[in-house]
Amino acid sequence: MFNRVRKAVIPAAGYGTRFLPIAKAVPKEMLPLVDKPVIQYVVEEAVASGIEDILIIISRSKRSIEEHFHPAFDLEAELAAKGREADLAELRRMQTMARIHFIWQPKMGGLGDAILYAQDHVGDEPFAVLLGDTVVTSNTDKPVTRQLADVVEQHGGSAVALQQVPREKVSRYGILGGDEIAPGLIRATTFVEKPKPEDAPSNLAVSARYVLSPRIFDHLKKTPPGKGGELQLTDAMASLMREETLHGLRYDGARHDIGNKLDFIKANIHFGLQRDDIAPALREYLKTLV
Repeated sequence: MFNRVRKAVIPAAGYGTRFLPIAKAVPKEMLPLVDKPVIQYVVEEAVASGIEDILIIISRSKRSIEEHFHPAFDLEAELAAKGREADLAELRRMQTMARIHFIWQPKMGGLGDAILYAQDHVGDEPFAVLLGDTVVTSNTDKPVTRQLADVVEQHGGSAVALQQVPREKVSRYGILGGDEIAPGLIRATTFVEKPKPEDAPSNLAVSARYVLSPRIFDHLKKTPPGKGGELQLTDAMASLMREETLHGLRYDGARHDIGNKLDFIKANIHFGLQRDDIAPALREYLKTLV
């Protein structure tokens, strides 16, 4: 058994330009899925995966993320005075479910650059990375982050979540190629950021969840800027693969990318249909649209 995964990093500093103009004032990670912001779903996935120490990387105009997880004693007093015990309990649960820390990324430099800001917090142990604008759901009893942690705790190295995408769309993602050593578990031999379809080693795309070895920091520091002039995490992981094993896990579930408008609307419908209080009326309304 290798070291247990105890910490998580959630990058949430990006501008969210695909969601302008609202992203100018409201971080995309704070957009609601029904009645909870996206980033709360992400934090809850980390907690459900057994992780209780979380670093969120933010930037200017993202202070509302910090405020969301900060105790609001005046609001708690108001809820208590009105006898709204269920709302009060949910508020307190949200504020105490994990130890949440924040650090600022002063200048956008890519996902790899954001991860570098977590080095002091992570130390010398494996850690999970959950992208703050993406909700990943599992069709099993284990969150995807927990499944990745299990792989790393059993095999060492690093692991990434994978989903199959159409071959013509591989240029949008980091693509992993390798050998399937168990059902759904790939030992990577190639990892490429946004390849052309004809150059892609497979159609298995990285899906917003990682568990990384602490040695990734050494490789990030020596990796030159990649596509878009940014420090690409994928490039550093491809370098790390020469020293440590990288696994990819093709999971049974769905990725809800809140970074674009259509998927945001789809995600709200998906999560709305999971809610007993609104699902029947929402289902009836959807029937009127077809």
